Amino acid sequence: MRVACIQMRSGTDPDRNTAEFERLVGEAAGAGARYVQTPEMTGLVQKDRAALMKAVRPEPDDPVFAAAARLAKEHDIWLHVGSTPILREDGKVANRAALFAPDGTRAATYDKIHMFDVDLPNGESWRESAIYAPGEALVTCDMEDARLGLAICYDVRFPHLFRDQARAGAAILTSPAAFTRQTGEAHWHVLLRSRAIENGAFVIAAAQGGVHDDGRETYGHSLIIDPWGAIIAEKDDDAPGIIVADIDLSAPAAARGRIPNLQNARSYVHENTPKENAR
Repeated sequence: MRVACIQMRSGTDPDRNTAEFERLVGEAAGAGARYVQTPEMTGLVQKDRAALMKAVRPEPDDPVFAAAARLAKEHDIWLHVGSTPILREDGKVANRAALFAPDGTRAATYDKIHMFDVDLPNGESWRESAIYAPGEALVTCDMEDARLGLAICYDVRFPHLFRDQARAGAAILTSPAAFTRQTGEAHWHVLLRSRAIENGAFVIAAAQGGVHDDGRETYGHSLIIDPWGAIIAEKDDDAPGIIVADIDLSAPAAARGRIPNLQNARSYVHENTPKENAR
């Protein structure tokens, strides 16, 4: 299967972001990709809460999801919107991913579970939970001859989520993201390669990159990684564009046969020895 990552520099104008999304999907499809993934926050990167609430739309009115359904059918591809903000019926916002099948139907949706609530050493402070409602469900989806696991950005720091997807049969794990430059430079490659190695799975991670309209800076470096942990394609910068790779869907089974850690995993109990009783 030929797969592609779209790297973007989405801003505060949903219409402009959607137009760029459409252009890059066309480029990836023209390169022969059967599966195309976009980054987290494809349709809107806006850290100001009031401005975001004015721009965000309910799912039936969201321009990115509407365009994705049309483009998947038009190009006969699996189109994975890494995420975009969606206004929920309860008035809260979901950081929501969606996978569209080649017939234009929506095959799966996933709401980001883990909220990026951190204070970074360079003074950056993020509180996703102040705007977004976390999801509650692990999601996998069958895509032709492979099972796909859906995740978003900060989820990559929670290995048990990816392990549960792999144990549920996922051969392709995903991590579309808008990683900050600081954390990306330190951890992006090692985290994604680790998720691939420990689960014997492909990892596909489309990224946002560069300085955005709202002032944030993201790392870029979209990656496609094989089940042995080798990087087989990388957008080695933070500029918009695409990367493409051909993946062998038999490779996950081969990797898991060589290192059968999923099969060898055992349950255990936690025993704590109080310090005063230690010898």
